[in-house]
Amino acid sequence: MSSHDSQPSGCTPFEQELVNAMNDFANTAETPYFDTAAIERGARRKRATSIAGIATALVVVGAGTALAAGAVGSASPTSRPAAAVTATSADSTTVLYGSRNGKTVTVPLAGTNSMGARAALVRLHLTPSFSRTPVAGCKQSTVVAVSPHAPTVVHAGDTIHVTVCAG
Repeated sequence: MSSHDSQPSGCTPFEQELVNAMNDFANTAETPYFDTAAIERGARRKRATSIAGIATALVVVGAGTALAAGAVGSASPTSRPAAAVTATSADSTTVLYGSRNGKTVTVPLAGTNSMGARAALVRLHLTPSFSRTPVAGCKQSTVVAVSPHAPTVVHAGDTIHVTVCAG
């Protein structure tokens, strides 16, 4: 036990020695140095990186949603080649999707590029399988046929065989 402090009443010699050791440490230990400027710069850098990552993710999700919505809802004849807009090709490139609630959704894929067709089918939980075939007068990588096609109804999990123009 140290001689510089007297023992208070009710303390054991061990407790008094512990109190003395803590006082000695508190009086002799150096104050830790924190580089607050560096810590603040690191926090700002992490925050900026996080914000940039989130913004990038939102842009990618928005672009993917727009691509998928454009592929499913592209019913305008201006987005299709003239050769693809015929009665027979419209049926052979149209998928009828039967949802769980009994409704049937028509998905016209004539003239859609392979990426748009994949996005539209995956969005409906269908599995696309692609093949290429040479067809005169069509744009390369556009859908020229699907199987099964209308009037056959497909459901989630079904595989759709998509034939695209080889050019």
